[in-house]
This record gives sequence, structure tokens and C-alpha cells, in this order.
Amino acid sequence: MSEQLVRVGSRGSHLAKAMVAEVVAPLRQAHPGITWKQHTVMTTGDKDRKSSLADLGKSTVSVFASALEDALLAGEIDIAVHSLKDLATAATPGTVLAALPRRGDPRDALCGSTLADLPTGAQVGTGSPRRIAQLLALRPDVSTTPIRGNVPPRLRRARELGLNGVILAAAGLRRLDLGDEITEALDPDVYPPSPSQGVIAVQVRERDTHLRELLAAVHDEATAAAATAERALLAELHGGCSVPVGALATVDGDRLRLVAQVSSLDGTHTVRTEQTGAVSDPVDLGKRSAFALLDQGAESILAQIRDTPPTP
Repeated sequence: MSEQLVRVGSRGSHLAKAMVAEVVAPLRQAHPGITWKQHTVMTTGDKDRKSSLADLGKSTVSVFASALEDALLAGEIDIAVHSLKDLATAATPGTVLAALPRRGDPRDALCGSTLADLPTGAQVGTGSPRRIAQLLALRPDVSTTPIRGNVPPRLRRARELGLNGVILAAAGLRRLDLGDEITEALDPDVYPPSPSQGVIAVQVRERDTHLRELLAAVHDEATAAAATAERALLAELHGGCSVPVGALATVDGDRLRLVAQVSSLDGTHTVRTEQTGAVSDPVDLGKRSAFALLDQGAESILAQIRDTPPTP
């Protein structure tokens, strides 16, 4: 790798490129002598537009991240920029997360209506098992329609289908300057988002210590503490994209608060916990929160979900 050129790999979507721009802008200011060049890598999740998110989430590899990691390890790119929620909780051998920049809006957003204003029997677009489960827990009268793809096409598809609303990540909408599409940002205390939602992960090869030093300029400790707690919880529950686990940690001084929830796919059974701990030990907070959920019966919910056969 030339010290003057750093190849920054990402997915090819507008959102992925916006995330690269968000990371690279402060790096250019911090290190003006280096050229940071974006490279597009097509992932399995981008190629497969037919499988449901639930079925993709049952894959043994991260369908939105593995191709980027392969390109990184092969030396085709020097940095991989991911949505942290797309990465497995266990680090891929030979790689390390060098920076977690300041988190965007972690909440889910309902576009097209507020939750209270959805009419009885409303149709809401989302393919996420967690979003479906949490929506049905709050509004069991509502039906969902699976919509996959990049953010602008999902908004357009929801309108074409005449849906009453669509649920998307607020951070993605705001990064694409589509914040005006948000009708209601859902309260994370009752509708906790996917663990590490809104967090960008900057990944490098473990041996590239010089790059790790350069990337320290965009690392945010509060974001790292919150994301570490959320991912420790997810790891303890052996969860992934196919499991309806919601979690959000927030920093207040030297304390960390974690709200977490596990929901059955039909929304009829929900267990929830709220725990606090030291910012200096987010893993302990994540694990304690997971144990609190398991004590309330989360394992029986998760076991049923894992045994659910793939959607035809």
C-alpha cells in the first residue's frame, strides 16, 4: 500500500458512499497528505434481492460484510467501511475495528404516518423480523409487507404499493438528506433499534498499525462504549439479523444505560430489561442485560425463532 493512497472499500449504494464520505471528510482534514479513494465491492446481500432478510440473516456469514472483508484480507482495499450492525459480533481473523465514528440517529423511523395514526388494518413496509415483531407487539392489527433494497427505492416502492407507511433506519435517511421523509422517529424505550444501528465501522487488517493510528482521528469513545454493550448482549443471546433483538445504550457521564428487548415473531410475547453500568466496562453491562432477558424467558422465544423454517 502506498502511504499516499488509501483505498476505502464499501458497498455500492448511495448510503454506503455517504458513509464513506462521512468518514473520509475529517480524515482528509486530519491527514492532508494522504489520498483517500473510495472502492465499491458488491456483497452477497446486494446481489440477492429475492431472499427475505430473515433468511439472509440465517447465513453463517454476514451477507452484507463478508465480500468487503474478503477484499480487505486479499489486499484489494486498505479499509472497509460497514454499517456495524452488518458485522458479526466475533471479529473476523486478521481484521480489527480501527474506529467507530460518532453515531448517527440510532432510532427506527416510520415514514408516511405516525404509529398512532396508522388506520386499523394498515399495511406497513418492512422485511426486518425485529421491526415486524416490535410493530405487532404495539399494533397487532397492522400487517407488514416485505420491502428490501436501498433506501430511496424502498420509499418509492412503498408509495407504489399504496402502503400506509414504511419503517427505515433514521440514520440512513438523514445521511441521504431524506430526513424530511420521517413522520415519526420511534421511541427507543418502547421500540429499541437493532444493536449498533446508526454506527459506522471502519475495519482494517490487524497488522496495519499505521492505518490504525491514522484512523484514531475519527474514533468516538462514547459510541464505542454504547456499541460494545449492545453487541455483547447480542453475542450472549447468539443473535443476528434473523433474531428480533432490540437494544440501545446511551452514555451519561461515566454511566451507561442499556435498554434491550426480545420479541416473538408474532409480537405476542416480549421480554424487556433496563440496566446501567460503568462506561469503562460495557461488556459486563451487555452480558448482565442478556442474562436478565434470559431469566425472563428470552431463550424460549429465541429457540422457537431459530427453529422456524426458511420462508419459501
